[in-house]
Amino acid sequence: MPEGTGTSPTHIARLVRDAIPPMHPGGRPIVAAVALAAAGLRAVTGRGAWAGLLATGATALFFRDPVRTPTRRSGAVLAPADGTVATVTEVVPPDELDLPRVPHPRVSIFLTVLDVHVQWVPVDGRVIDVRYLPGTFLSADLDKASEDNERNAITFEHASGGPDAWRVGVVQIAGLLARRIVCPLTTGDEVAGGERFGLIRFGSRVDTYLPPGTTPLVRPGQRTVGAETVLGVRDGVEG
Repeated sequence: MPEGTGTSPTHIARLVRDAIPPMHPGGRPIVAAVALAAAGLRAVTGRGAWAGLLATGATALFFRDPVRTPTRRSGAVLAPADGTVATVTEVVPPDELDLPRVPHPRVSIFLTVLDVHVQWVPVDGRVIDVRYLPGTFLSADLDKASEDNERNAITFEHASGGPDAWRVGVVQIAGLLARRIVCPLTTGDEVAGGERFGLIRFGSRVDTYLPPGTTPLVRPGQRTVGAETVLGVRDGVEG
């Protein structure tokens, strides 16, 4: 069959490949472990083939890493995660973020086990600070999870630089089921808004601290799409 036709094996394979998101590297060890456990159970009992395939497939789906197209709107702060906006409030940032000790708008995004768990950089710029804090594993939809749970705080400085530079804080928060936060960023890294920077395994939460005075453009209950939804636009910056 000619390769250029819409029904050629190559074309069909390409469509299937484009429809199925790739897997985040951080999930590969876990998917491999589930597959090996399923194979071992099958070898010992002679049963569970379908259950093993379903468990492996579901785990692989959890670690999906879809392609996103970030907006290039000036001054925009992009959502760092997929999920549902749990709260929009104004609070003083936690000590682990290198931000001024004044109230900042905070948008908290709750991720269920069905959401994509990859995180994306909210702005073009560089990493000012990265701090990991051990903690408890309360349900991530509780407000106190921002202070008590295991978390990783990243402070980003916008690429404007100089005296006009402004910062955004993102905190990856482990949840009731989460037991591993992945973040390869280090202080001084140059980053681009919309690029991948981390992963939280299983149910979790991501808090974003917008620059003071920024009006959030999302509300509780709204769904966010990581790297695409605009959480807010810095005041004084026209898009």
